[in-house]
Amino acid sequence: MRAVVVGASGGIGRSLALGLGEQGCQVEALSRSGRSPQGPGLVAGRLDLDDENSVRQAAERIRSGQAVDLVLVATGLLSDGAGLAPEKSYRQQSRAAFERVFAVNTIGPALVAKHFLPIMPREGRAIFAVLSARVGSISDNAIGGWHAYRASKAALNMLIRNYAIEQRRRNQEFIAVGLHPGTVDTPLSKPFQANVPPDRLFRPEHAASCLLRVLAGLQPSDSGKAFDWKGAEIPA
Repeated sequence: MRAVVVGASGGIGRSLALGLGEQGCQVEALSRSGRSPQGPGLVAGRLDLDDENSVRQAAERIRSGQAVDLVLVATGLLSDGAGLAPEKSYRQQSRAAFERVFAVNTIGPALVAKHFLPIMPREGRAIFAVLSARVGSISDNAIGGWHAYRASKAALNMLIRNYAIEQRRRNQEFIAVGLHPGTVDTPLSKPFQANVPPDRLFRPEHAASCLLRVLAGLQPSDSGKAFDWKGAEIPA
């Protein structure tokens, strides 16, 4: 199998790329810096989600090889320690925060889909998966807050549903899904770990292993949905 991991220099992306390589996959490990973990089957490459030309060029380079069976987008933005933080109230909303969070969490994956879906197979099993979040569920939202992040993930889930519908017309075995890794010990979650029970704070390697098991068990009927690390469906 040939796989693409976007965000391969991050905590979860790195572990996903290494896990796929250990399973015998040829992995195109892409990141903004162009640096990737070293491991069997891994090929480093550059892709900047903020630059559509960079996304297009990465897809064109990868197109020259065998078909891509799996595309995993493992990027995300919640806070940055320099002014961007989840809102506790609508009063804290700002245009700048919405634009920045949506650029990474929604628009970036959409551009990956635009340029990578065409190089995925027209027949046989193929998966396009993006790291989403349980807080992107509209029906499961009981406490509010985190406006930009929640909205960006809800919008991402809608895009995943759209891709599932469109790609099914092209390939009946195609699967598009969102994946919720749980709370993972990465820089994204670091400022929000204080109240997380130790048994629910996962190492990136554990989260990646769980997500790869979920991917392996998916069926075409699962396309367009979102699943957590246990394989449980997350309501829309």
